[in-house]
Amino acid sequence: MKLKPYGLGAALSALLVLPAAAPASASAPADPGPAAAAGHSPTAIGAFLIDFYGERGPSDRDRELRVSQHLKDRQAHSADLDVLLCARTAPRGVGIGPVTVAPGAGIGWATVTTYWAEGGTDTFTAYVRLDSRPIKLDDVVCAG
Repeated sequence: MKLKPYGLGAALSALLVLPAAAPASASAPADPGPAAAAGHSPTAIGAFLIDFYGERGPSDRDRELRVSQHLKDRQAHSADLDVLLCARTAPRGVGIGPVTVAPGAGIGWATVTTYWAEGGTDTFTAYVRLDSRPIKLDDVVCAG
């Protein structure tokens, strides 16, 4: 199996070889320590995801300027599904959970919850590369 250098597979493979350590989260102290040295802090990633997803999903401008080429390519091959929202339509609301960073793997992530008119919810995980400049959404993994 060949892994793409910027895909989730490469990031998760890197996580598997990291020594056991507790990841930083959005509730971490104001000084993120090693996470800041390795790239975006949990606070910066959380702020980015909140702004990116907004109340009902990303804008057309954000989809063009703040998304990795990997996700743009996935969207081009998934005409019937919005890969950034793991859905076929826009939700009535979006919430961002605590952010975790793995400096050794170069990624940060958070669970995104979408709220639907029928009262249901869905979740997926949004990933950001810690070294992206400017910060961009790198990958999304739907829950199921």
